[in-house]
Amino acid sequence: MTEVDRELEAFIGDESPRLVGMLALYVGEHGLAEELAQEALIRLCQHWPRVRAMERPGGWLTRVAMNLARSSWRRRAAERRAQTRSGPPALTTVDPDVVTTLAVRQAVAALPERQRRALVLRYYAQRSVAEVALDMGCAEGTVKSLTHKAIAALRRPPGLLVDHHEEEIASA
Repeated sequence: MTEVDRELEAFIGDESPRLVGMLALYVGEHGLAEELAQEALIRLCQHWPRVRAMERPGGWLTRVAMNLARSSWRRRAAERRAQTRSGPPALTTVDPDVVTTLAVRQAVAALPERQRRALVLRYYAQRSVAEVALDMGCAEGTVKSLTHKAIAALRRPPGLLVDHHEEEIASA
């Protein structure tokens, strides 16, 4: 074993318990803290020749570990959002509520064409605002405005007239 290897081993032995304890407090889960600490220590080993020359190698290790913890939170939050969007896993096959499906289709069909297109591309096709803007040949702000108006119209109770244009159409 070389002097560099002994130095690395000693550093890991000193820092590992502190790192796991710090991460456990930060993330609130001891198992996750151990995983994050292990990943940080792997990165330390990969970069040891450079890190050992730093003034505060422990500071570098702490920064890497905290960055890994924040990335873990972002990844978990994204997973939760995706699960929320897709709904709970289906345990059995259930026929969709035909009445609700028809009502939604009818309400969407009643929207002005541009609002309907923006809404369907954005939420049903799951395209980004930028992609919808390119598809529709308009500005991203226009897509946001169209989808906002479409959603507001879908939330409005049937028969409720809001602006004077709708009143003119209704009276014609």
